Amino acid sequence: MKKVNNWLFDYPNLKVYQYEEGFKFSLDSIMLAEFAQIKKNDKKIIDLCTGNAVIPILLNYKYSKDIDGIEIQKEIYDLAIDSVNENGMGNNVNIVLGNVSEIEKYFPGNIYDVVLSNPPYFKFHSNNYVNNNTVKSIARHEIMINLSQLFHTVHYLLRDKGRFYLVHIPERIEEIVKCANDCHLSLKELQFVSSKKNEKPIIALMCFVKRANIGCKVYPQVAINGLESYQGLFRR
Repeated sequence: MKKVNNWLFDYPNLKVYQYEEGFKFSLDSIMLAEFAQIKKNDKKIIDLCTGNAVIPILLNYKYSKDIDGIEIQKEIYDLAIDSVNENGMGNNVNIVLGNVSEIEKYFPGNIYDVVLSNPPYFKFHSNNYVNNNTVKSIARHEIMINLSQLFHTVHYLLRDKGRFYLVHIPERIEEIVKCANDCHLSLKELQFVSSKKNEKPIIALMCFVKRANIGCKVYPQVAINGLESYQGLFRR
């Protein structure tokens, strides 16, 4: 597959590698990086299912923080390494090739202040239709990791009161919240995003906190059709 080097949407100083025909980063990752609130005292940050490292690159650019990331597919991991190096972040962004569901092999537990993830959105069954492109299929379907495994990984990584930022589809929120509660993670912030005003949401941005009190802030829905920039989109 031919690699191409593209500007990272509305960040003119940043570039990412992706495949001309195949895997490309989604704008969902950019919105998650914009939705996440990184605080001054946050020292340990990790992105799960990092793809070509869009989220670590954006967070390092915005906050000058060291970021870890993990990606299971070698072809996509190679894109991540190229993207990190292209932006001169090799000393600050650490990407590991590995399986998120086996996270203890790569990273210690109970030390992260912030975990983020733009995971596969769709359940996988053997009789499901999936893309013939294996790279795309693994990125979109829960072939290598499911929601329950993702939340157990997040629980392992986060310190108490640590935050988990997730982007996913609204249709699975009930399942998402159940998996979170099973792992002592409470939904604290919820932001729906639609394509056009007054249309149903197409994605949900969420913040969970480990071992937190009950109570969730739900923000006004945001429409993104026609936007030329996502910077500063989520003001709260």
